[in-house]
Amino acid sequence: MSNTRIYLKMKRILFPTDFSEAATNAFVHALEFANTIDGELVLLHAFDLPVFDTQYFPENYMMIYESVELSQFELFKDELPKLHAIAEKRNLQGIKMTHRLMDGGMLSTIERAIKEDNIDYIIMGTQGATGWSELLLGTHTTAVISEVDIPVYSISTKAKFKPIKNIVFTTRFRDKDKPALKDVLEIAKKMGAKIKCLYVKTDSSDVTKETIKEWEKEFFNEPVEFNVVFSEDVKESILDFILFKKVDVLTMLTYKRSFFENLFHHSLTKDCAAHLDIPILAIPIK
Repeated sequence: MSNTRIYLKMKRILFPTDFSEAATNAFVHALEFANTIDGELVLLHAFDLPVFDTQYFPENYMMIYESVELSQFELFKDELPKLHAIAEKRNLQGIKMTHRLMDGGMLSTIERAIKEDNIDYIIMGTQGATGWSELLLGTHTTAVISEVDIPVYSISTKAKFKPIKNIVFTTRFRDKDKPALKDVLEIAKKMGAKIKCLYVKTDSSDVTKETIKEWEKEFFNEPVEFNVVFSEDVKESILDFILFKKVDVLTMLTYKRSFFENLFHHSLTKDCAAHLDIPILAIPIK
């Protein structure tokens, strides 16, 4: 039994970085997450090569490309030691890290890396300066969450790392939600965290009391509690729940892009936004 762990596949976490403040902050979360789940990090830096009309650069356009690639390589080489220093400072230098420098757009390089490196999770930083509406809409993160088929853990600049104790899992009690809950539960146990399942029941909701009781019975011996809130305003109810329940991470099941966008496409006051900058784990439901 003592050697079982050797044969288990380590979870691979893709960490796209542009070496910005947001990315550096997210790197701390990535390190701690990798340490929690016994995973390894794949650091990705993507860059776009310039597009030139070769009729105007018939002789030296390849030299221009090579110059851009070299400058990006030098940036990558200079910044990596800073990330390794952060790992050492947190006594996490034992986390396995590999590095990838790829040309292309953010989304296309991420999709390539997922396939080529067998990625299980993505962790990426976002600016999120004005709250979730900015954090999740009109950003690279939105595109990634909408297009990839693996979980994306997005970290706002304001979300400084702290031990995770409470995770909200929003659900509609569909059968396809249950595997995602079990995956989050596995992570929560390693973190020593509790899961607060949240269902906002509206007048048009079709979930029966019997279904909820079945879920409660199945997860009775697990660190999971079920909360049902009666409201016609789903998004505000979720936000209120997070504010008053001291939530550290919000888990969203992304059934489809329209639901995800509609949920957060509204303005928040600066006061609320300051309290709602927490990590968000988006899990695609197929």
